[in-house]
Amino acid sequence: MQVYDRVFSLQDVSFRFPDDASNTLNDISFSISRGERVVISGPSGCGKSTLLYLLNRLYPLNCDGITSGAIHLFGKNAEHYAPGEINHRVATVFQDPDSQFCMPTVEEELAFTLENLHVPFAEMDPRIAEVLQLTGLSHLRQSVIQSLSGGMKQRVATACALIMEPEVLLLDEPISHLDPYMADQFIEWLDELQKSFNVTIVAVEHRLDLWGSFFNRELVMDSEGNMVADSAFAIQQPVLFPEWISAAGPETALTANEISVRMKDEELLLPMSFIAKRGEVVVIAGPNGSGKSTLMKALCGIYAISGGTVKSDGAGYVPQSPEYLFLEKTVAAELAFSGVSSANELEELMERLRLKEIRDAHPFSVSHGQKRRIAIGAMLADKRPVLLMDEPTSGQDTAALLELFELITERAREGVTIFIITHDMEFAASVADSVLLIKDGHLTGKFKAAAVWNDETLLAEHHLLPPKGVQRYAESFA
Repeated sequence: MQVYDRVFSLQDVSFRFPDDASNTLNDISFSISRGERVVISGPSGCGKSTLLYLLNRLYPLNCDGITSGAIHLFGKNAEHYAPGEINHRVATVFQDPDSQFCMPTVEEELAFTLENLHVPFAEMDPRIAEVLQLTGLSHLRQSVIQSLSGGMKQRVATACALIMEPEVLLLDEPISHLDPYMADQFIEWLDELQKSFNVTIVAVEHRLDLWGSFFNRELVMDSEGNMVADSAFAIQQPVLFPEWISAAGPETALTANEISVRMKDEELLLPMSFIAKRGEVVVIAGPNGSGKSTLMKALCGIYAISGGTVKSDGAGYVPQSPEYLFLEKTVAAELAFSGVSSANELEELMERLRLKEIRDAHPFSVSHGQKRRIAIGAMLADKRPVLLMDEPTSGQDTAALLELFELITERAREGVTIFIITHDMEFAASVADSVLLIKDGHLTGKFKAAAVWNDETLLAEHHLLPPKGVQRYAESFA
């Protein structure tokens, strides 16, 4: 049996944010050795990301958190490291990549990272070229980061971490914004990287089924911030949802007629046309950077269309970054602001979205998965006839996904038209009546869901993988 050097060692570690009455983490103990591949799993909001940030010293220093117990990094007490000292050995890719970018372009962001490491100027260009080639991003070297899709931003953030040549790579839900093909490619690439450099990998993840046998160990947390298991990783089965058939009515809820989007002399969306009926659930799918989020923003008026027309009954939008929606200081107030008609309705909505335990928390202070559920709740409370959701499944545990499934199907039966961008093919197959496939700003077409799940060529051309249990799903739409 191979003997590893310990890179992390925690003994009876508890953590509490200064304004909280109770701990986020309770008496956590484990060690991680050099070269291991470890995944941290558990319900949304259980403290997984908080634990990750204790490993890179972001916490407690950056939040005035209160910590007890012993944390050792590379055999040294974590408190004995100077601020920032550990970060060249432990690199982190955050759940929201926008939170870690400082410069406008990909090349400048990579150069900025090297400058912080005091790398000589003459060595920068070859290191930048090498990491871009390694991550398949060479064609984006001069690109403006904020013009990229969420998935591409995640890959750029990973490149910025790798250019530091770290000993440990911390990943906070790294594939949540990647299409299925790119997620599969990312995991294969990460596998080769780990074998070549023996880098230690610690990841927070919900969609464990996509990782196959990548991890060799799993740390499981419960909803109260306790570690309840530390065991060998077992290959996971995907979440399977109940079957349903939409009762979509014949009335049209949204019409897009030859709409296009152009920004700064760049054609983001070429002219496309489609309609959606009342009560129809439409999944928008395609490769990262294909224009899915651009289309959704055009449908709700955030992006001005440069041609064509959009007619709808009135649309509500849940963005990839849910913080953009928040206006109030508590979760309960945020949902109430959005139009909940009674106290009973508010309580029911918070119960179903598993938000009651954080009802008095500030919407900006909770986990990423909880922020998404707050934003979804706000739009559901607003009772718009058309609902647009960009990656609503990201950061959600199994219980939250099942509840989201129920809420979507209920609203669809009530006549609400729902557009969903998601890379979770199992979830897409469970809810979709139809699928809009987009590639390179072109609309390939609007298809019945069953036709997509059974067309291997169509799936491959759009960087999608067939959902597991595809036959069962296809039959439910027949």
